Amino acid sequence: MPTLDHKIDFAVVLSITKANPNGDPLNGNRPRQNYDGYGEISDVALKRKIRNRLQDMGEAIFVQSNDRKTDAYNSLRERAEANPELNNILKSKDGSSEAFAAIACKEWIDVRSFGQVFAFKGSGNKGVSVGIRGPVSIHTATSVSPIDITSMQITKSVNSEPGKDRGSDTMGMKHRVDFGVYVFYGSINTQLAEKTGFTSEDAEKIKQALVTLFENDASSARPEGSMEVHKVYWWEHNSKLGQYSSAKVHRLLEVTPIADNPKSINDYSITLNELEGLKVEVIDGI
Repeated sequence: MPTLDHKIDFAVVLSITKANPNGDPLNGNRPRQNYDGYGEISDVALKRKIRNRLQDMGEAIFVQSNDRKTDAYNSLRERAEANPELNNILKSKDGSSEAFAAIACKEWIDVRSFGQVFAFKGSGNKGVSVGIRGPVSIHTATSVSPIDITSMQITKSVNSEPGKDRGSDTMGMKHRVDFGVYVFYGSINTQLAEKTGFTSEDAEKIKQALVTLFENDASSARPEGSMEVHKVYWWEHNSKLGQYSSAKVHRLLEVTPIADNPKSINDYSITLNELEGLKVEVIDGI
């Protein structure tokens, strides 16, 4: 299938209800928050969820999380070495970085979408260091309004190890966002798509992953139904470079609170402006 021949921009509106969308390990795993009090979900966390959804759809994923892996490999190097062509390049003294990148992009959709750095040690002074830039870029998700974080002290009712006298009074903390509406944006670049072999079919799969972003993603921090995609906006330009800049396209979407203390998505106004000649597909979350 031919590579993507036109620029794409997209935006996603989502809500959080009594969940921790993205804990900050440097802040006691509290939900991420900027200095102005607005909530954030890192681009890395969003890409992880997209990879998981693509994996659920049966796509081959290189960067698999350990709790969701579909193969027996415990490291990225083992997964790369399992491909005979890549393994030959890894063992070769004069292997081609371009050939390595082409094979990896063909094998794994997340590599040809987001790019990847392959940095593996070799025998002696020989190793592999290949950097691939992917066409799909994702911004950090930011809440429309400042978020309120609730912290709850929890206890354990059993001992983790034998011989311990203390059990139920072992303390811990759990944090959540009571409610918040977040927005994130992204783009797909055709020049980089040509280099990685990213196709229009791949773009459709990314779009479907965005619509179903939080399916099969439940955890104690994110109970089922606590994170919801409300709208996905998908702009397809009519040229490789695009009719307008991504910044101008992303500004078409305006999400503003219409209540002093918003508690639901109905307390927000969502307005989509237009640019001449640029079509947009608006998809409701499932």
